[in-house]
Amino acid sequence: MHLHILGICGTFMGGIARLAIEKGFKVTGSDKNSYPPMSDQLENMGITLVDDEDNRLLGDNPDCVIVGNALSRGNVIIESMLNTNQVFTSGPQWLKENVLHDKWVIAVAGTHGKTTTASMIVWILESLGYNPGFLVGGVMENFGVSARLTDSPFFVVEADEYDTAFFDKRSKFVHYRARTCVLNNLEFDHADIFDDLSAIENQFHHLVRCIPSNGLIIKPFATEAIDRVISRGCWTPIETFDLAIDNSTSPHEKMVAEGQSVQADWKVKKDKDDASDCQIYFKSEYIGQLTWNLIGNHNINNAMAALAAVRHVGVKPIDAIEALAKFENVKRRMELKGFENGISVYDDFAHHPTAIESTLIGLRHKVGKARIIAIVDPRSNTMRMGCHKNRLKKSIVYADITIFHIPESYCWELEIENNEPIMIMDSVKGILAFLENELKSDDHVLIMSNGSFDGIHERLLDQIKQKKINSETNILRDGAKRNDKK
Repeated sequence: MHLHILGICGTFMGGIARLAIEKGFKVTGSDKNSYPPMSDQLENMGITLVDDEDNRLLGDNPDCVIVGNALSRGNVIIESMLNTNQVFTSGPQWLKENVLHDKWVIAVAGTHGKTTTASMIVWILESLGYNPGFLVGGVMENFGVSARLTDSPFFVVEADEYDTAFFDKRSKFVHYRARTCVLNNLEFDHADIFDDLSAIENQFHHLVRCIPSNGLIIKPFATEAIDRVISRGCWTPIETFDLAIDNSTSPHEKMVAEGQSVQADWKVKKDKDDASDCQIYFKSEYIGQLTWNLIGNHNINNAMAALAAVRHVGVKPIDAIEALAKFENVKRRMELKGFENGISVYDDFAHHPTAIESTLIGLRHKVGKARIIAIVDPRSNTMRMGCHKNRLKKSIVYADITIFHIPESYCWELEIENNEPIMIMDSVKGILAFLENELKSDDHVLIMSNGSFDGIHERLLDQIKQKKINSETNILRDGAKRNDKK
Protein backbone atom coordinates (compact mmCIF):
# COMPACT_ATOMS: atom_id res chain seq x y z
CA MET A 1 0.00 0.00 0.00
CA HIS A 2 1.34 3.42 -0.99
CA LEU A 3 1.08 6.31 1.48
CA HIS A 4 1.99 9.87 0.57
CA ILE A 5 2.64 12.17 3.54
CA LEU A 6 2.12 15.90 3.22
CA GLY A 7 4.27 17.92 5.62
CA ILE A 8 6.55 14.94 6.19
CA CYS A 9 9.44 16.94 7.67
CA GLY A 10 7.60 17.83 10.85
CA THR A 11 8.72 15.78 13.82
CA PHE A 12 5.32 14.11 14.18
CA MET A 13 4.79 13.36 10.48
CA GLY A 14 8.38 12.18 10.11
CA GLY A 15 7.68 9.73 12.92
CA ILE A 16 4.52 8.57 11.17
CA ALA A 17 6.64 7.93 8.06
CA ARG A 18 9.03 5.71 10.01
CA LEU A 19 6.21 3.71 11.60
CA ALA A 20 4.54 3.23 8.21
CA ILE A 21 7.75 1.95 6.64
CA GLU A 22 8.26 -0.45 9.54
CA LYS A 23 4.72 -1.75 8.97
CA GLY A 24 5.59 -2.45 5.33
CA PHE A 25 3.93 0.50 3.57
CA LYS A 26 5.49 2.26 0.60
CA VAL A 27 6.03 5.86 1.73
CA THR A 28 6.65 9.04 -0.22
CA GLY A 29 6.45 12.57 1.11
CA SER A 30 6.60 16.27 0.41
CA ASP A 31 7.35 19.40 2.38
CA LYS A 32 8.70 22.91 1.97
CA ASN A 33 11.28 23.10 4.73
CA SER A 34 13.54 20.44 6.11
CA TYR A 35 16.47 20.61 8.51
CA PRO A 36 18.24 18.26 10.94
CA PRO A 37 17.62 16.15 12.84
CA MET A 38 14.38 15.17 11.06
CA SER A 39 15.77 15.62 7.54
CA ASP A 40 18.63 13.25 8.41
CA GLN A 41 16.18 10.66 9.73
CA LEU A 42 14.08 10.81 6.56
CA GLU A 43 17.16 10.55 4.37
CA ASN A 44 18.30 7.49 6.29
CA MET A 45 14.89 5.94 5.59
CA GLY A 46 15.41 6.42 1.86
CA ILE A 47 12.51 8.85 1.40
CA THR A 48 12.84 11.34 -1.45
CA LEU A 49 11.21 14.68 -0.74
CA VAL A 50 9.64 17.22 -3.07
CA ASP A 51 8.30 20.71 -2.41
CA ASP A 52 4.70 20.60 -1.17
CA GLU A 53 3.68 23.13 -3.83
CA ASP A 54 4.52 20.47 -6.41
CA ASN A 55 1.74 17.90 -6.87
CA ARG A 56 3.64 15.44 -9.08
CA LEU A 57 3.66 12.66 -6.51
CA LEU A 58 -0.11 12.76 -6.14
CA GLY A 59 -0.19 11.90 -9.81
CA ASP A 60 1.29 8.53 -8.86
CA ASN A 61 -2.12 7.79 -7.33
CA PRO A 62 -1.19 6.81 -3.77
CA ASP A 63 -3.66 4.59 -1.94
CA CYS A 64 -3.95 7.17 0.84
CA VAL A 65 -2.68 10.68 1.54
CA ILE A 66 -1.79 11.54 5.14
CA VAL A 67 -2.24 15.27 5.64
CA GLY A 68 -0.12 17.23 8.11
CA ASN A 69 -1.76 19.97 10.12
CA ALA A 70 0.46 22.67 8.61
CA LEU A 71 -1.38 22.43 5.29
CA SER A 72 -4.59 24.36 4.66
CA ARG A 73 -7.19 24.92 1.99
CA GLY A 74 -5.76 26.92 -0.89
CA ASN A 75 -2.50 25.00 -0.91
CA VAL A 76 -1.93 23.63 -4.42
CA ILE A 77 -1.42 20.06 -3.30
CA ILE A 78 -4.48 20.10 -1.01
CA GLU A 79 -6.69 21.39 -3.82
CA SER A 80 -5.33 18.73 -6.17
CA MET A 81 -5.98 16.02 -3.58
CA LEU A 82 -9.59 17.12 -3.11
CA ASN A 83 -10.31 17.69 -6.80
CA THR A 84 -9.09 14.21 -7.78
CA ASN A 85 -11.08 12.52 -4.99
CA GLN A 86 -8.03 11.04 -3.29
CA VAL A 87 -8.47 9.00 -0.13
CA PHE A 88 -6.97 10.99 2.75
CA THR A 89 -6.66 10.93 6.52
CA SER A 90 -4.76 12.67 9.30
CA GLY A 91 -1.60 11.50 10.99
CA PRO A 92 -3.24 10.97 14.41
CA GLN A 93 -6.14 9.04 12.87
CA TRP A 94 -3.77 6.82 10.87
CA LEU A 95 -1.71 6.22 14.01
CA LYS A 96 -4.77 5.22 16.02
CA GLU A 97 -6.13 2.83 13.38
CA ASN A 98 -2.85 1.21 12.31
CA VAL A 99 -0.66 1.21 15.42
CA LEU A 100 -2.42 2.10 18.67
CA HIS A 101 -5.68 0.15 18.42
CA ASP A 102 -4.36 -2.86 20.37
CA LYS A 103 -1.66 -1.19 22.51
CA TRP A 104 -1.36 -0.02 26.09
CA VAL A 105 -0.84 3.63 25.22
CA ILE A 106 1.25 5.80 27.52
CA ALA A 107 0.63 9.41 26.46
CA VAL A 108 2.41 12.54 27.63
CA ALA A 109 0.50 15.81 27.28
CA GLY A 110 1.17 19.37 28.44
CA THR A 111 2.51 22.71 27.31
CA HIS A 112 6.12 21.91 28.23
CA GLY A 113 8.27 18.83 28.65
CA LYS A 114 6.29 16.39 26.49
CA THR A 115 9.21 15.20 24.40
CA THR A 116 11.63 14.88 27.30
CA THR A 117 9.17 13.10 29.59
CA ALA A 118 8.05 10.70 26.87
CA SER A 119 11.69 9.97 26.06
CA MET A 120 12.42 9.20 29.71
CA ILE A 121 9.53 6.74 29.78
CA VAL A 122 10.75 5.06 26.61
CA TRP A 123 14.29 4.77 27.95
CA ILE A 124 13.21 3.27 31.27
CA LEU A 125 11.01 0.69 29.57
CA GLU A 126 13.72 -0.14 27.05
CA SER A 127 16.37 -0.50 29.75
CA LEU A 128 14.20 -2.97 31.63
CA GLY A 129 13.33 -5.15 28.66
CA TYR A 130 9.83 -3.89 27.79
CA ASN A 131 10.85 -3.09 24.18
CA PRO A 132 8.28 -0.27 23.77
CA GLY A 133 7.13 1.27 20.52
CA PHE A 134 7.16 5.04 20.50
CA LEU A 135 6.53 8.29 18.66
CA VAL A 136 7.98 11.44 20.19
CA GLY A 137 8.60 14.96 18.93
CA GLY A 138 12.37 14.76 18.73
CA VAL A 139 15.30 12.49 18.03
CA MET A 140 16.31 10.69 21.23
CA GLU A 141 20.04 10.42 21.89
CA ASN A 142 19.60 6.94 23.39
CA PHE A 143 17.94 5.69 20.19
CA GLY A 144 18.88 8.03 17.34
CA VAL A 145 15.29 8.09 16.03
CA SER A 146 11.95 9.69 16.94
CA ALA A 147 9.71 6.67 16.29
CA ARG A 148 9.82 2.89 16.40
CA LEU A 149 7.39 0.03 15.96
CA THR A 150 7.77 -3.15 18.05
CA ASP A 151 5.68 -6.17 19.01
CA SER A 152 5.52 -4.92 22.60
CA PRO A 153 2.04 -4.24 24.04
CA PHE A 154 3.33 -0.83 25.21
CA PHE A 155 3.49 2.28 23.05
CA VAL A 156 4.65 5.72 24.25
CA VAL A 157 3.36 8.76 22.39
CA GLU A 158 3.89 12.48 22.76
CA ALA A 159 0.33 13.79 23.00
CA ASP A 160 0.19 17.20 21.36
CA GLU A 161 -2.74 19.58 21.91
CA TYR A 162 -2.33 21.20 18.49
CA ASP A 163 -5.15 20.55 16.04
CA THR A 164 -5.23 17.43 13.91
CA ALA A 165 -5.69 18.66 10.31
CA PHE A 166 -7.53 21.24 8.24
CA PHE A 167 -10.57 18.92 8.25
CA ASP A 168 -10.34 17.88 11.93
CA LYS A 169 -9.92 20.67 14.48
CA ARG A 170 -9.79 18.42 17.54
CA SER A 171 -6.46 18.18 19.36
CA LYS A 172 -4.24 15.35 18.17
CA PHE A 173 -4.28 13.63 21.54
CA VAL A 174 -8.00 12.79 21.53
CA HIS A 175 -7.25 10.13 18.91
CA TYR A 176 -4.77 8.17 21.00
CA ARG A 177 -7.02 6.55 23.65
CA ALA A 178 -4.36 6.67 26.34
CA ARG A 179 -4.48 4.28 29.29
CA THR A 180 -1.62 5.93 31.19
CA CYS A 181 -1.66 9.69 30.71
CA VAL A 182 0.71 12.38 31.96
CA LEU A 183 -0.71 15.91 32.14
CA ASN A 184 2.61 17.66 32.71
CA ASN A 185 1.45 21.29 32.87
CA LEU A 186 -0.96 23.61 31.09
CA GLU A 187 -0.48 27.20 29.94
CA PHE A 188 -1.74 29.32 27.09
CA ASP A 189 -0.01 28.58 23.80
CA HIS A 190 -0.84 28.09 20.11
CA ALA A 191 -2.56 31.46 19.81
CA ASP A 192 -2.97 30.80 16.09
CA ILE A 193 -5.66 28.19 16.80
CA PHE A 194 -6.80 28.79 20.41
CA ASP A 195 -8.48 32.00 21.54
CA ASP A 196 -7.59 31.60 25.20
CA LEU A 197 -6.53 29.13 27.88
CA SER A 198 -10.13 28.03 28.38
CA ALA A 199 -10.24 26.73 24.82
CA ILE A 200 -7.17 24.57 25.47
CA GLU A 201 -8.63 23.34 28.75
CA ASN A 202 -11.68 22.22 26.80
CA GLN A 203 -9.50 19.97 24.62
CA PHE A 204 -7.76 18.56 27.70
CA HIS A 205 -11.19 17.81 29.13
CA HIS A 206 -11.97 15.77 26.01
CA LEU A 207 -8.71 13.88 26.55
CA VAL A 208 -9.53 13.11 30.18
CA ARG A 209 -12.99 11.84 29.20
CA CYS A 210 -11.37 9.14 27.05
CA ILE A 211 -9.04 7.66 29.69
CA PRO A 212 -10.44 4.41 31.13
CA SER A 213 -11.22 3.84 34.79
CA ASN A 214 -8.47 1.20 34.99
CA GLY A 215 -5.98 3.74 33.66
CA LEU A 216 -3.98 6.42 35.46
CA ILE A 217 -3.69 10.19 35.20
CA ILE A 218 -0.43 11.73 36.40
CA LYS A 219 -0.47 15.45 37.12
CA PRO A 220 1.35 18.17 39.08
CA PHE A 221 0.28 18.60 42.67
CA ALA A 222 -0.95 22.17 42.20
CA THR A 223 -1.66 23.62 38.76
CA GLU A 224 -4.84 25.67 38.49
CA ALA A 225 -5.50 25.02 34.80
CA ILE A 226 -5.17 21.23 35.10
CA ASP A 227 -7.20 21.22 38.29
CA ARG A 228 -9.98 23.04 36.46
CA VAL A 229 -9.87 20.37 33.75
CA ILE A 230 -10.12 17.57 36.32
CA SER A 231 -12.98 19.31 38.12
CA ARG A 232 -15.09 19.10 34.96
CA GLY A 233 -15.20 15.32 35.30
CA CYS A 234 -12.69 12.56 35.87
CA TRP A 235 -13.33 8.82 36.05
CA THR A 236 -9.70 7.72 36.37
CA PRO A 237 -7.35 7.35 39.38
CA ILE A 238 -4.84 10.20 39.78
CA GLU A 239 -1.27 10.35 41.06
CA THR A 240 0.40 13.70 41.71
CA PHE A 241 3.97 14.95 41.77
CA ASP A 242 5.23 18.07 43.49
CA LEU A 243 5.93 20.75 40.91
CA ALA A 244 8.65 22.34 43.02
CA ILE A 245 10.40 25.56 42.11
CA ASP A 246 12.80 24.95 44.97
CA ASN A 247 12.74 23.02 48.23
CA SER A 248 11.34 25.92 50.23
CA THR A 249 8.71 27.42 47.93
CA SER A 250 6.99 24.43 46.35
CA PRO A 251 3.17 24.35 46.34
CA HIS A 252 3.30 21.46 48.81
CA GLU A 253 5.49 23.32 51.30
CA LYS A 254 3.25 26.36 51.07
CA MET A 255 0.19 24.26 51.86
CA VAL A 256 1.93 22.59 54.79
CA ALA A 257 2.89 26.02 56.13
CA GLU A 258 -0.77 27.01 55.93
CA GLY A 259 -1.79 24.00 58.00
CA GLN A 260 -3.15 21.87 55.19
CA SER A 261 -2.50 18.13 55.12
CA VAL A 262 -2.34 17.64 51.36
CA GLN A 263 0.63 15.59 50.19
CA ALA A 264 1.82 14.91 46.67
CA ASP A 265 2.31 11.22 45.85
CA TRP A 266 5.75 11.78 44.29
CA LYS A 267 8.19 14.13 46.02
CA VAL A 268 11.77 15.12 45.47
CA LYS A 269 14.45 16.57 47.71
CA LYS A 270 17.33 18.16 45.84
CA ASP A 271 20.84 17.52 47.12
CA LYS A 272 22.26 19.88 44.49
CA ASP A 273 20.66 23.14 43.39
CA ASP A 274 20.84 22.19 39.71
CA ALA A 275 18.70 19.06 40.39
CA SER A 276 21.42 16.73 39.12
CA ASP A 277 21.39 14.82 42.43
CA CYS A 278 18.03 14.21 44.13
CA GLN A 279 16.24 11.98 46.62
CA ILE A 280 12.99 10.48 45.29
CA TYR A 281 10.02 9.72 47.55
CA PHE A 282 6.73 7.96 46.83
CA LYS A 283 3.89 8.10 49.38
CA SER A 284 6.40 9.59 51.86
CA GLU A 285 8.67 6.55 51.48
CA TYR A 286 12.23 7.04 50.28
CA ILE A 287 12.67 5.20 46.98
CA GLY A 288 16.20 5.98 45.87
CA GLN A 289 18.81 8.52 44.79
CA LEU A 290 18.76 9.90 41.26
CA THR A 291 22.14 11.16 40.08
CA TRP A 292 22.12 11.99 36.39
CA ASN A 293 23.38 14.32 33.66
CA LEU A 294 20.26 16.47 33.32
CA ILE A 295 19.79 19.73 35.17
CA GLY A 296 16.90 21.96 36.19
CA ASN A 297 13.74 21.67 38.26
CA HIS A 298 11.71 21.18 35.10
CA ASN A 299 13.65 18.01 34.31
CA ILE A 300 13.32 16.54 37.81
CA ASN A 301 9.57 17.14 37.54
CA ASN A 302 9.59 15.40 34.18
CA ALA A 303 11.41 12.54 35.86
CA MET A 304 8.79 12.16 38.58
CA ALA A 305 6.04 12.02 35.95
CA ALA A 306 8.01 9.36 34.08
CA LEU A 307 8.54 7.32 37.25
CA ALA A 308 4.82 7.40 37.98
CA ALA A 309 3.97 6.34 34.41
CA VAL A 310 6.29 3.32 34.33
CA ARG A 311 5.21 2.24 37.79
CA HIS A 312 1.67 2.00 36.42
CA VAL A 313 2.77 -0.55 33.81
CA GLY A 314 4.63 -2.65 36.38
CA VAL A 315 8.14 -1.21 36.72
CA LYS A 316 9.65 -1.04 40.20
CA PRO A 317 10.53 2.60 41.00
CA ILE A 318 14.05 1.78 42.18
CA ASP A 319 14.74 0.04 38.86
CA ALA A 320 13.33 3.03 36.99
CA ILE A 321 15.59 5.42 38.93
CA GLU A 322 18.65 3.35 38.04
CA ALA A 323 17.63 3.48 34.37
CA LEU A 324 17.13 7.26 34.46
CA ALA A 325 20.69 7.68 35.72
CA LYS A 326 21.82 6.61 32.24
CA PHE A 327 19.29 8.67 30.31
CA GLU A 328 20.60 10.94 27.55
CA ASN A 329 18.37 13.87 26.72
CA VAL A 330 16.64 14.52 23.41
CA LYS A 331 18.49 16.49 20.76
CA ARG A 332 17.95 20.24 21.06
CA ARG A 333 17.17 20.05 24.79
CA MET A 334 20.10 21.84 26.44
CA GLU A 335 22.32 20.08 23.91
CA LEU A 336 25.96 21.10 24.03
CA LYS A 337 26.70 21.80 20.38
CA GLY A 338 30.36 22.59 20.88
CA PHE A 339 33.15 23.90 23.09
CA GLU A 340 35.72 26.18 21.49
CA ASN A 341 38.32 28.50 23.06
CA GLY A 342 36.73 27.99 26.48
CA ILE A 343 33.26 28.95 25.25
CA SER A 344 30.28 26.55 25.46
CA VAL A 345 27.46 26.80 22.90
CA TYR A 346 24.13 25.13 23.70
CA ASP A 347 21.03 24.46 21.61
CA ASP A 348 17.62 24.33 23.29
CA PHE A 349 14.10 24.06 21.89
CA ALA A 350 12.61 26.51 24.42
CA HIS A 351 10.28 29.02 22.75
CA HIS A 352 7.73 29.86 25.46
CA PRO A 353 8.55 32.22 28.39
CA THR A 354 8.09 29.48 30.99
CA ALA A 355 10.42 27.11 29.13
CA ILE A 356 12.96 29.89 28.51
CA GLU A 357 13.05 30.76 32.22
CA SER A 358 13.25 27.12 33.35
CA THR A 359 16.11 26.41 30.98
CA LEU A 360 18.06 29.47 32.10
CA ILE A 361 17.54 28.64 35.78
CA GLY A 362 18.92 25.15 35.20
CA LEU A 363 21.97 26.46 33.36
CA ARG A 364 22.59 29.13 36.01
CA HIS A 365 22.66 26.49 38.75
CA LYS A 366 25.12 24.50 36.65
CA VAL A 367 27.58 27.25 35.71
CA GLY A 368 27.42 29.38 38.87
CA LYS A 369 28.71 32.92 38.31
CA ALA A 370 29.99 32.35 34.77
CA ARG A 371 28.42 34.57 32.15
CA ILE A 372 25.37 33.33 30.27
CA ILE A 373 24.57 34.92 26.92
CA ALA A 374 21.02 33.99 25.92
CA ILE A 375 19.93 34.22 22.30
CA VAL A 376 16.17 33.92 22.00
CA ASP A 377 14.38 33.31 18.70
CA PRO A 378 10.63 33.78 19.38
CA ARG A 379 9.50 32.16 16.14
CA SER A 380 6.53 30.01 17.21
CA ASN A 381 3.17 31.17 15.90
CA THR A 382 2.17 32.35 19.37
CA MET A 383 5.39 34.31 19.86
CA ARG A 384 5.26 35.85 16.37
CA MET A 385 1.84 37.20 17.29
CA GLY A 386 3.30 38.86 20.38
CA CYS A 387 1.03 37.06 22.83
CA HIS A 388 3.80 36.52 25.38
CA LYS A 389 5.88 39.65 24.76
CA ASN A 390 5.11 41.07 28.20
CA ARG A 391 6.60 37.98 29.85
CA LEU A 392 9.80 37.82 27.83
CA LYS A 393 11.92 40.17 29.92
CA LYS A 394 11.02 38.35 33.14
CA SER A 395 11.94 35.02 31.53
CA ILE A 396 15.57 36.01 30.91
CA VAL A 397 16.59 37.48 34.26
CA TYR A 398 19.08 34.65 34.87
CA ALA A 399 21.09 35.60 31.77
CA ASP A 400 23.84 38.22 31.88
CA ILE A 401 23.21 39.34 28.31
CA THR A 402 20.20 38.56 26.13
CA ILE A 403 19.76 38.99 22.40
CA PHE A 404 16.22 38.74 21.03
CA HIS A 405 15.97 37.89 17.35
CA ILE A 406 12.91 39.90 16.28
CA PRO A 407 12.61 40.49 12.51
CA GLU A 408 10.97 43.72 11.37
CA SER A 409 8.13 41.64 9.91
CA TYR A 410 6.87 40.95 13.45
CA CYS A 411 3.92 43.10 14.44
CA TRP A 412 5.24 43.95 17.92
CA GLU A 413 8.28 45.43 19.62
CA LEU A 414 9.96 44.90 22.96
CA GLU A 415 10.65 48.03 24.98
CA ILE A 416 14.08 48.03 26.62
CA GLU A 417 15.39 50.46 29.24
CA ASN A 418 18.83 51.99 28.75
CA ASN A 419 20.41 50.10 31.66
CA GLU A 420 19.17 46.65 30.63
CA PRO A 421 21.73 44.20 29.12
CA ILE A 422 19.36 43.32 26.29
CA MET A 423 19.65 43.74 22.55
CA ILE A 424 17.10 43.34 19.77
CA MET A 425 18.42 42.22 16.39
CA ASP A 426 16.69 41.26 13.19
CA SER A 427 19.34 39.06 11.57
CA VAL A 428 21.66 36.22 12.46
CA LYS A 429 24.45 38.13 10.73
CA GLY A 430 24.02 40.99 13.21
CA ILE A 431 23.98 38.62 16.18
CA LEU A 432 27.21 36.99 15.08
CA ALA A 433 28.88 40.37 14.51
CA PHE A 434 28.04 41.44 18.05
CA LEU A 435 29.22 38.17 19.61
CA GLU A 436 32.53 38.29 17.73
CA ASN A 437 33.74 41.12 19.95
CA GLU A 438 31.75 40.27 23.08
CA LEU A 439 32.54 36.65 23.93
CA LYS A 440 35.30 35.64 26.30
CA SER A 441 36.62 32.40 27.71
CA ASP A 442 34.28 30.63 30.16
CA ASP A 443 31.16 32.17 28.59
CA HIS A 444 28.09 30.01 28.04
CA VAL A 445 25.99 30.85 24.97
CA LEU A 446 22.46 29.43 25.16
CA ILE A 447 20.56 29.56 21.86
CA MET A 448 16.82 28.97 22.19
CA SER A 449 14.63 28.38 19.13
CA ASN A 450 12.15 25.84 17.80
CA GLY A 451 13.50 26.24 14.27
CA SER A 452 16.80 25.91 12.41
CA PHE A 453 17.68 29.57 13.23
CA ASP A 454 19.65 29.90 10.00
CA GLY A 455 22.37 27.53 11.23
CA ILE A 456 23.51 29.96 13.92
CA HIS A 457 25.00 27.28 16.17
CA GLU A 458 27.52 25.99 13.63
CA ARG A 459 28.26 29.48 12.32
CA LEU A 460 28.99 30.75 15.80
CA LEU A 461 31.25 27.82 16.65
CA ASP A 462 33.18 28.33 13.41
CA GLN A 463 33.54 32.02 14.24
CA ILE A 464 34.80 31.28 17.75
CA LYS A 465 37.27 28.72 16.45
CA GLN A 466 38.77 31.22 14.02
CA LYS A 467 39.08 34.12 16.44
CA LYS A 468 41.21 34.62 19.54
CA ILE A 469 38.71 35.38 22.29
CA ASN A 470 39.15 38.50 24.40
CA SER A 471 39.80 37.54 28.02
CA GLU A 472 38.25 40.71 29.46
CA THR A 473 34.61 40.94 30.51
CA ASN A 474 32.56 43.33 28.40
CA ILE A 475 28.96 43.25 29.60
CA LEU A 476 26.55 45.24 27.47
CA ARG A 477 24.94 48.14 29.31
CA ASP A 478 23.55 50.21 26.44
CA GLY A 479 19.93 50.24 25.39
CA ALA A 480 18.60 48.06 22.62
CA LYS A 481 19.02 49.34 19.09
CA ARG A 482 18.16 47.94 15.70
CA ASN A 483 21.69 48.25 14.34
CA ASP A 484 22.03 45.00 12.44
CA LYS A 485 20.28 45.56 9.11
CA LYS A 486 20.85 42.85 6.58
